[in-house]
Amino acid sequence: MLRALIVAAAVLVSPLAHATPPQDDLDGFLQQKGLATRLGDTILHATDRAGSLVRSAMAAIGVPYRRGGNSAETGFDCSGFVRATYEQAMGLMLPRRAEEQAAAAHKIDKTELQPGDLVFFNTLRRAYSHVGIYLGEGKFIHSPRSGARVRVESMDQSYWKKRFNGARRVLDDKAAAGTDTAAAPMMLRSSSVLARDTPAPSAVRLGGTGSADSEPASPADTRRAPMTGDI
Repeated sequence: MLRALIVAAAVLVSPLAHATPPQDDLDGFLQQKGLATRLGDTILHATDRAGSLVRSAMAAIGVPYRRGGNSAETGFDCSGFVRATYEQAMGLMLPRRAEEQAAAAHKIDKTELQPGDLVFFNTLRRAYSHVGIYLGEGKFIHSPRSGARVRVESMDQSYWKKRFNGARRVLDDKAAAGTDTAAAPMMLRSSSVLARDTPAPSAVRLGGTGSADSEPASPADTRRAPMTGDI
């Protein structure tokens, strides 16, 4: 099953070949991170929508960070990556900033996390200043900081563990009104997120403007990259 997801990711990434590693490199990356064996069952049991979201997110591995970036062609910041992935995979337009995305989605407990949910971190001494997409088995994918690229990391690393700020799930009105959230993950809550009638684009991209989140230095980068402020 996971091999099929990797193949699908390779198809999605074809327009982004300049920024994303080829399939063999992606496969090796997954093996190195333990995702090929540890995420298989989790993704297998994810909903179709969550699976599509995860595939789209994984297709962006290697895209460079760009502050205020909204597209794979020019680069992403953390919230721009999440926003573009949701638009491409689900046809939903999330708010632009990380804290706005946290406010728009449904709060869930960390123990309830499923692939495709949003995970937030306090990296700038400000709540919800960084966001990523949960993959399963304690892993998340995000656009870390200037000089880095979209990558997968573990929430169990001490840096992320002590800065974890909460989890969110995007729900439709019915789910938000009290339906079991596990039975209806990754749906739209129209009061907070804009639904689009047109199909999502075929590549991970998003046009438009907006204020951007500055990003933290990830654990491996903290010694050589200072924290930056928000704009």
